Amino acid sequence: MVFIAIAATLGSHLQVASAQNSAAQNSAAQDGLKRKASWNRFDAASMAQMMRSSMDEFGVTPDAMDRAAEDFLNAIESDDADPLDAFVKVTSRMIPVIGELVSVSNQNISVAAASVDPSTPTYGAIESLPKSMRMTLRTWLGRELVRARLYDEALPVIAEVDPVESIDPAAALYYRGACYHALMMKKEALADLRRLLENKDQAPVRFTRTAQLMVADIKGLEEDSLDEISRLMTDVTRRLDLGHTSETTEKQEQKIIDKLTKLIEKIEEQQKQQQQQQQQQSGGNPSGGGAQGNPMEDSNIAGGGGNGDVDRKGIDAKDGWGNLPPAERNQALQQISRDLPTHYREAIEAYFRKLATDGA
Repeated sequence: MVFIAIAATLGSHLQVASAQNSAAQNSAAQDGLKRKASWNRFDAASMAQMMRSSMDEFGVTPDAMDRAAEDFLNAIESDDADPLDAFVKVTSRMIPVIGELVSVSNQNISVAAASVDPSTPTYGAIESLPKSMRMTLRTWLGRELVRARLYDEALPVIAEVDPVESIDPAAALYYRGACYHALMMKKEALADLRRLLENKDQAPVRFTRTAQLMVADIKGLEEDSLDEISRLMTDVTRRLDLGHTSETTEKQEQKIIDKLTKLIEKIEEQQKQQQQQQQQQSGGNPSGGGAQGNPMEDSNIAGGGGNGDVDRKGIDAKDGWGNLPPAERNQALQQISRDLPTHYREAIEAYFRKLATDGA
C-alpha cells in the first residue's frame, strides 16, 4: 500500500510538472509568435519623437523642434493627415534639401526621383540627413512614384529604405512590395509583402488586403509562362502610356517576342511528338485505317497524317514583327492566340493593338 501511495504521489507530481511544462511551452510559443514580427507600428507620439530626434541631430533649435512636433501632432490627430505627408510638410520648412525635393516633386515627380541618383549634388545632401529622416523621406518619395506607376524610378529610391527606421514601416514595406510586384521581382516582392503581413493587425486594412492579393498573385509566377508574357505585355503598355520609349522598353518588347517564340516552338515540338506517337500506335500507317501491312483499296481516301514538321513562325526582330502590315499581323495573332485561354488571348491582342497604334 505504501508503494502504491508513493506511486500515486509521484504520478500526481509528474502530471503537475507535465502541465506546468506544457503551459511554459505554450507561453514560449506565444512569445515566439509575438517576437516573429520584425516591425511595429509607431503611434503619433513616437513618430513625433523620432522627428524631434532627427531635427536635434540635424541642428534645429529646441523652440523650432517644439513647434514642429506640435504641428505634426495636430496634423495627424486633428486633421487626420497621413503621417508621411505631415512629416514632409513640417520638415520641409526647416530642412532645405527636403523643401527643395518637395518643390521639385510637385512640378515633376520624375525629376525629383532623378535627383536622388548618386551622380547628382542632391544625393549627397539627402544622404547626410539623419537616418530616420532620410528613410522617411525616401519612403514618402517612393510612395509618390509608385502611385504614379513610375516603378523603375521608384525602385532605387525605396529599395535602400530600412522600414523600421521610417516613421511608417508598413508604408515602406507595402509600397516597396508593390513596386517589386509590378516589376515581376518575385523573390523581393514576396519578402516585403510577407514581412508586412507578419504584423497585419498593426497595418492599415487596405495594405494587408491588397498585400494578400499580391502574394497570391505572384507566388505562382513561372518563367516563360503565358502568365509572365501577359504581365510583360501589361508592363510595356504601361511604359508606352507614360511615354517611355527608352531602351528598357525596347528590351522588354524584345523579351516578349523571344518568349513568345520559345513558347510557340515548345507547342510545335509537343504537337510533333504527339503526331509521331499516333503514327507509332497506328503501326506506322499514316492513314490510321485498314489492317496493318495491308495495302489500301483504291476506293479509300488517304489520311492526312504527316511527319509533324511545321513551319516556324518568324517573329524575330529581323522579321519586322512590330511593323507587319495589318493583314499579316492579324494572321500572326490568330496563329499565336487561337488555342490560348481568353485572358491571355485578350492581353496579347491588346498589346499588339497598342504597338500598332503607337507605331502608326
